[in-house]
Amino acid sequence: MRAALDILDEQGLPDLTMRRLASALGVQPSALYWHFHNKQSMLAELSDRIVSRRSRSRAESGAEAEWTAQVTTEAAALRDALLTYRDGAEVVSSTLAMGLGSTVAHDRLASAIAGGDFDDRTVDRAATAMLHFVLGHVFHEQQRMQYDSLGAVAETADGIEVEASTPATEFVFGIDLLVNGLRFSAPLPSTRD
Repeated sequence: MRAALDILDEQGLPDLTMRRLASALGVQPSALYWHFHNKQSMLAELSDRIVSRRSRSRAESGAEAEWTAQVTTEAAALRDALLTYRDGAEVVSSTLAMGLGSTVAHDRLASAIAGGDFDDRTVDRAATAMLHFVLGHVFHEQQRMQYDSLGAVAETADGIEVEASTPATEFVFGIDLLVNGLRFSAPLPSTRD
C-alpha cells in the first residue's frame, strides 16, 4: 500500500496500474492478485488508508455548540486526509460509489452529527450529504491544482470584479451552511416539562 500511495502521489490515479505497482515492488503483476482480487479491491484498501488518517483533536462533547464544532472538525480532517494524496478524493469517491471499502469517513461524520441528538435516519442522511459535499469539493480542488500545475488559466468576465476566495474559505462556507441547516432542523426541546 505504501508503494501504491507513492505512485498515486507522484503520478496520479490514471497511472496507478497493477503492472506499474508490480514493477515498483519488483514482482510479477500476477503476484499482486494473491493480495487483491482486482484493481478495485486494491483501490478500496488504498481508500481506507487515505480516510483512516487520524482526525484533528476532538472537540469537547456536550453542549449544542460542541456537536457543531465536532462536525466541522471531522469534515476538515477528512478534507485534509483527501488532500494528502494526489487524486485522493477521486480514489475515495469511486470506491464508495462501487460499494467497496470501509465506512470510516461516513461513521466519523455520523458520530459527530449524532451529538446533536438527531434520530438515526437524520444522522445517516446528514452524514451522507456532508460526505458527498466533502468529496465533491476536494475533487474539484484537486482538479484545479492539477490544471494550475499545467499552467491552465481560468478566464474571468471582463469588467466584473471577483472577490478573492480560496478553496479553504469556500470549504468552510459549505460546511457551515450544512451544519447550520442541520441545526435549524433540530428537534425543539419539549416545553411540557
